[in-house]
Amino acid sequence: MEKKSEKKFLSGFAAIVGRPNVGKSTLMNAMVGEKVAIVSNRPQTTRNRIMGVMTEKEYQVVFLDTPGLHKPRTKLGEYMVKSVEGAMDGIDMLLVLVDVSDVGPQDRAIVEEMAARKVKKVLILNKTDIVEEGKLMATIQSFAASQYDAIIPISARTGKNMEELKKIIVSHLPEGPKYFPDDMMTDQPERVICAEIIREKALLHLREEVPHGVGVEMMRIQKMSDHMTEIHATIYCERASHKGIIIGKQGAMLRTIGAESRRDIENLLGTKINLQLWVKVREDWRNRMDDLRTLGYEEA
Repeated sequence: MEKKSEKKFLSGFAAIVGRPNVGKSTLMNAMVGEKVAIVSNRPQTTRNRIMGVMTEKEYQVVFLDTPGLHKPRTKLGEYMVKSVEGAMDGIDMLLVLVDVSDVGPQDRAIVEEMAARKVKKVLILNKTDIVEEGKLMATIQSFAASQYDAIIPISARTGKNMEELKKIIVSHLPEGPKYFPDDMMTDQPERVICAEIIREKALLHLREEVPHGVGVEMMRIQKMSDHMTEIHATIYCERASHKGIIIGKQGAMLRTIGAESRRDIENLLGTKINLQLWVKVREDWRNRMDDLRTLGYEEA
């Protein structure tokens, strides 16, 4: 009697790319099942390559969430674009994301450029929950000739077609090892995630001209007891006028950012948080390599 062959374990790295604000971080968070990348409606929210791991009994997918592809205007912008290129080295799969409610020339240029990559490719049309069926069908048809292994419409926000997308991704995985432990969901250190949570809350509440000039430096994270952690962080901005906006009238804006950050960080760390925030001006920090390194953006 023949011995039944064991099912092979599948694993691989999948980079998520697209222009800014198409839902890349929302997609990765939904796949992983935890918030490992911050989300806002501001373009270029993601500045680093962030890894999220989805592990099941028979497979493991390592997602690489990347900054939105754009024409850089600062050294930070150049770093972000380089981090996208770096994320695509040695990947097994490319997930190209398009906001189906707002398809423009930049999206089509990215889709065409990525089609030339010698790797498995899935074209994902996101935000289907906010478009009419007729427009969705026309958009799908307009991409029909693209050289992709699959095209799938989804809503990362509502979960529509996410299980189908998962099946497509797994079907293209090669045999491979389990790269990370079952309980590991990201490679980001806690101090980095905490800094990103604070930046996310700032992005959600600040005026249009401020967010791109905001950076967060973790000054101190110290566990005071099993039930309390103390965190000191500095929010940097590029102009003195921005400092006043971030602090707000009688400190109201900073208190709002702090309260919302504290809630998410408490969920992350599982302890009460004593969060102390300061705001400082660091002019033109997005063009200074020393400042970029201080704020966690290593040279690509």
